[in-house]
Amino acid sequence: MQYLLTIIVDETIPTPHPGQPGFAEMVEGWAAYNHALHAAGVLVDASQLAPSLAATTVRLAVGTPAAVTDGPFTEAKEQLAGYYRIRAANLDDALEWAKRMPMPFGSVEVRPIVVAPGPDGTPTPVTD
Repeated sequence: MQYLLTIIVDETIPTPHPGQPGFAEMVEGWAAYNHALHAAGVLVDASQLAPSLAATTVRLAVGTPAAVTDGPFTEAKEQLAGYYRIRAANLDDALEWAKRMPMPFGSVEVRPIVVAPGPDGTPTPVTD
């Protein structure tokens, strides 16, 4: 089964940038995590996202034109920072991978990935 591990962080908390103290250690931690996912054969896809200030949001509502605005959809401090799509035997295995992320703060939301509903209207989990 496939799971999406979404990385949620508070963008107001500073993280080290290249040349700053702690940056090399942070990169090494993520590189080791990525290597472990590859070595285990569970990684399907992963990506870091630009900060929410770079986002453009399309708000939809029935009966009204779509509204396009700069910035994130939510007004919260915590924003989506990136994701990993992995293969795991079950939710417990996916949670173990989420717990191994080298994040000093934030949260990881873990969800099973489903495909569009089939002929009977039931979404089918992605199992490859």
